[in-house]
Formats: sequence, structure tokens, C-alpha cells
Amino acid sequence: MHHLPDARWAAIKLFAMDVDGILTDGTVHIASDGTEMKQFSILDGMGLVRLAKNGIATAWISGRPSGATTARATELKIPHLIQGRTDKLEALQELASSLELIQDQIVYMGDDDIDASAIQWAGIGVTVPDAMPAALAAADYLTARTAGRGAVREVCEHILRAKSLS
Repeated sequence: MHHLPDARWAAIKLFAMDVDGILTDGTVHIASDGTEMKQFSILDGMGLVRLAKNGIATAWISGRPSGATTARATELKIPHLIQGRTDKLEALQELASSLELIQDQIVYMGDDDIDASAIQWAGIGVTVPDAMPAALAAADYLTARTAGRGAVREVCEHILRAKSLS
């Protein structure tokens, strides 16, 4: 589950992903005043910026709305931010349709039960080592790096390398 042919990575035009447990380690810090804080990896951010510079779209699809997620997505200029959608497959299919993309042009990365159908549907489904069993079973690729610590960057590098853009 670690190696996929370059041709599959080279076909990718959209990298869509869950947020909590993928871009973060899944921990949410909530202060007594209700302010929420999340920790994001600079490595992942650089990978997503490099994809954008090379014309590859990115999307964050999160089941829970969060100001911290919005702030980081704005900072990274993520073009497609979808929050409060627990049907990840439906959200991903709607986005694919609006962008006129087919499954083989899409990577989806998630870690939980609600991500499993989107992981399975995407041309390349990706998860992280500490994902829930349903996500692990659905995935084509398992990252070596862990969530919130460069797992997203690892996928970005595969896409860029396969397209010879790194």
C-alpha cells in the first residue's frame, strides 16, 4: 500500500483532504472563552503552496466548522474550503463535478469512518498510519509520515515528482 505507479500520481488535478487528523494530529485546543486553536505543519503548508503554483487544485473538506481552519486555509489560499459537511463523498463528488474532473484526477486523504467512502471513490485514496480501520481498509496509499507532521506534504511530493514539477 506504499507504492503506486507514477502515472496514477501524474494524472492528479485535485488533492482534497479532511482537516482534523490529516492536516492536524486530531487534537483541538479550546480555551475557556471558546477560542479554538489547532496546530498545522509548515511542511504541509509548503507542499500545498507548491501544488497551487503548479496548477493543482486543493480542497479541505471538514465535518466540523472551525475558525482556526478558516484562518489557515485563508493564509494558504486554499481555493476550495468546505466545512460542516459530514458526507465527505457527496461533498467531493459535487466539487469534482463543478471542476469537471473524473475520479482518476483526484486524490482524497482522510482518517476516519466518515472519510472512508471518499477515500475509496477517489482515483487515489490516502490515509495516515493511525487512521480508523475503515479508512485504512479503503486506502490505496498509506503515508509513512503521521497526521499533522508532514503526511500531506508526502502526498504533495508524490504528485509533483510524478509530474516532474518538484
